[in-house]
Amino acid sequence: MNPNQSSALLDRDVWHARIFTGSWRSGISESDVVEPATGRCLGRIGMADALLVAESSAAAHQAQLQWASLPYDDRAAVLRTAARLGESHSDEIVDWVIRESGSTRAKASFEASLTIKALHEAASLPSRSAGEVLPSVPGRLSLARRRPLGVVGVISPFNVPLYLAVRAVAPALALGNAVVLKPDPRTAVCGGFVIARLFELAGLPAGVLHVLPGDGGAGAALTSDPHVSMIQFTGSTAAGRKVGEAAGRHLKKVSLELGGKNSLIVLDDADIDLAVANTAWGVYLHQGQICMATGRVLVQRRIYDRFVDKLVAKAATLKVGDPAADDVALGPLINAVQRDHVAKVVADAQRAGAKLEIGGGCRDLFFEPTVLSGVTHDNPAFNEEIFGPVAVVVPFDSDDDAVRLANCTEYGLAMAIVTADVGRGLRIGERLRTGLLHINDQTVNDEVINPFGGFGASGNGSSIGGPANWEEFTQWQWLTVKADATVYPF
Repeated sequence: MNPNQSSALLDRDVWHARIFTGSWRSGISESDVVEPATGRCLGRIGMADALLVAESSAAAHQAQLQWASLPYDDRAAVLRTAARLGESHSDEIVDWVIRESGSTRAKASFEASLTIKALHEAASLPSRSAGEVLPSVPGRLSLARRRPLGVVGVISPFNVPLYLAVRAVAPALALGNAVVLKPDPRTAVCGGFVIARLFELAGLPAGVLHVLPGDGGAGAALTSDPHVSMIQFTGSTAAGRKVGEAAGRHLKKVSLELGGKNSLIVLDDADIDLAVANTAWGVYLHQGQICMATGRVLVQRRIYDRFVDKLVAKAATLKVGDPAADDVALGPLINAVQRDHVAKVVADAQRAGAKLEIGGGCRDLFFEPTVLSGVTHDNPAFNEEIFGPVAVVVPFDSDDDAVRLANCTEYGLAMAIVTADVGRGLRIGERLRTGLLHINDQTVNDEVINPFGGFGASGNGSSIGGPANWEEFTQWQWLTVKADATVYPF
């Protein structure tokens, strides 16, 4: 697919140098869409500033009232149509995710399939029970019902740009909210304009969804705008702290899905080949640029040396290159800043005593699959979120040691255990401080219908997805009804 060619969904003439506010219009400035694998410019996007954010938020506030008042099946129909459009244009969407985010085809295809599944799941929300009947005194009907929040601001990241935006946008819309989406400018087409086009063509009323690429100033404006009731943010912990602070000052509901330093525990009874395969997937998928990536591999000492040897051999087989041009296991990192960060952590780790078993080098934005062994708890690679293709392999002795090392972090997003003894794995799992736990799997998992969220620096205790969506994107209202007004004594 050549992104400069016209297509039914992402005709370049529609979105080039524009933003989406229910219709396509010019932004206050423009920014290049750069393919990280080649440095090639794929087009230009419009950019929004604080004034455009305020204008869109006010317009969304007005449009939301009519959208929420539609019959539930009308809202569901828009979501179902958007899902069907995603299915019919999936090849084009996948190609854009590959080109714009540096994803391999397997990762991009999985992301597109999750996105379509999320749209289908969201389409079922409007027809579900919106509350319950409460006990009360005779003659009074007492109800607790869920009501839309109003306007939801969504700030989404570059790494899984399409799905991590849709998983908030779709349920928020389905439950009667309007949405202002600020995608990362580096992936604004696949992470923003794809969504705008799907809902535009699906018949979503104008003004209910706005897609505004912008810098940090636009995000800050969204967190302070009086028309925005909630912020759903996915990104780094450092940025999330700022978003949470700003949203809290303005008494907005806020959902933060942040970083992770996720441990995969390999017990000494595990099948080593299976454990290595799980590790390679958890560490190297999308070049490690995933919040759930396996940031630490904790391996019981009895099998540690054999495990490291096999992981090094596995890493040596993984092909790195342009995912749009070849069948590769790893594509490019998103930009030079991220590449330099990964290189610095690897260098710092070696200075602190870690052994570089393989990798550590880069060409342009392509970083080699890397294995660090002999990492101790005070090593930078043990503690920092690397967001790159680096396996940090740490030995441990007892099950208690594994729990201590896994919990030795401010993060608490995802953990996994590989073992032949499921009971043993569950006993260890009960002691792990994590929002997502997988026995006999790796750390990178999402199925759309599950609540997704972490502890500590990985989030603010909120979850998104599945049964958590009703909780996140609505608020309770208590409603009572009597046949006649009460006569009070004064």
